[in-house]
Amino acid sequence: MATLRPNILLICVDQWRGDCLSGAGHRVVHTPWLDQLAGQGARFDRAYTACPSCIAARASLFTGLTPAHHGRVGYRDGIPWDYPVTLAGEFTRHGYQTQAVGKMHVYPERSQVGFQNVMLHDGYLHFARNTQPNLERVDDYLPWLRQRLGYAADYADHGIDCNSYVARPWDKDESLHPTTWVVTQALDFLRRRDLRMPFFLFMSFHRPHPPYDPPTWAFEQYLDQPMPEPPVGSWHQRFASAATPGPSTNYGRLDPRWLQRTRAGYYGHMTHIDHQINRFLEGLNAFNPGPTYICFTSDHGELLGDHHLWRKSLPYEGSARVPLILKGPVGSGIRSGGQCAQPVELRDILPTLLDCAGLPIPQGLDGRSLLPLARGQQTAWRPCVHGEHLYGDQSVHYVTDGKAKFIWFSSDGAEQFFDLERDPTELHDLSADAGQTQRMAQFRSWMVEALQGREEGFTDGRVLIPGRPVQPVLSFLRPPTA
Repeated sequence: MATLRPNILLICVDQWRGDCLSGAGHRVVHTPWLDQLAGQGARFDRAYTACPSCIAARASLFTGLTPAHHGRVGYRDGIPWDYPVTLAGEFTRHGYQTQAVGKMHVYPERSQVGFQNVMLHDGYLHFARNTQPNLERVDDYLPWLRQRLGYAADYADHGIDCNSYVARPWDKDESLHPTTWVVTQALDFLRRRDLRMPFFLFMSFHRPHPPYDPPTWAFEQYLDQPMPEPPVGSWHQRFASAATPGPSTNYGRLDPRWLQRTRAGYYGHMTHIDHQINRFLEGLNAFNPGPTYICFTSDHGELLGDHHLWRKSLPYEGSARVPLILKGPVGSGIRSGGQCAQPVELRDILPTLLDCAGLPIPQGLDGRSLLPLARGQQTAWRPCVHGEHLYGDQSVHYVTDGKAKFIWFSSDGAEQFFDLERDPTELHDLSADAGQTQRMAQFRSWMVEALQGREEGFTDGRVLIPGRPVQPVLSFLRPPTA
């Protein structure tokens, strides 16, 4: 049945690097269905997350705000989500049927943040496990799994956890994998939705975030695949103090045997997700719901051994750059196979999707609609994006225009500068290169502008000030209005 407004599908994955699409030239991972989606729409090659860890990144995605304005500048569980304007809330308010399936990572865990319904699986739910004796109070996937395998079943039966580099195949039938479950539940939403209303569906995968436990076929596809050595810059020793014993370290050089397995698990998750996205899109086509916009992105990346670093939080490309694809229906004006080089960020997705639906965009957002860029229209755009994350006792900041990147460490004022066009893997820190002085001054001025007025006192409006105290949650400085 036709609808007055287009449907909106937002697909979010967790910890997917921005370079990990085979259609974008990755040498190992195979993502044919996402490559096809990008070929039918526009791909934003310089998309970033302003705060590269789950909670803060999703706050930008859901609110259209920078970290300074939504208040989350690092990883911090247990802080209530009380935003007056959210992505789902705007769609609900304007007559959409809104559904989330999969990972949310909000607090309280069952907060709907504007959705009419949530089918929740947040992965390992650290905060819930620490405070609630029965995970079934908040998680929908676990009781579903136990209905099929018995009360003792758990998705952690295989013994690996959600922040380690250890990898092994999924120990149950593929139909029971959390990735497959997300698509199963999303397809069920299409079956039971109200056909008189357009829908906004948030299909959110916990993977390729660890545990690295893809189905056997996906794991084995990469187990013997030749892989290049991870890039290691001469500056990597700065983070040697982050090394800890055990498989959940943030820094360390792996034995080649375990590195191969880790990457096989990571890439295997990607290919599994890619196939499941195609499964959903085939189902979507069968239901024929009318014109539908599709957006694919990730909350942040994964360092995956680059510079001997693991996990996320840092401003390097493996962690801070994310994939972003936008496909529209016939007549949307979105260029097939279009590639956009402008620096964009997760905060741009809220206004973009509202724009796609023809809905008003709330005042006071930091994000901007990407639709004109996806259509190939000439439009004035921001010169750069600023990002940050609390890392240990310091706040690490970056500014990039997609061609170069300036990094500032708040604790001691150390700086790094990378030419991303000539050095995309950030091997060579040019901060001491006299030939880069003028270029760095421009990036430093952008950083000062981004940090002006911050409660930490990172700048006086003229220079950056190191050694200021840091905190993972700020006051909400400028909430938008509906």
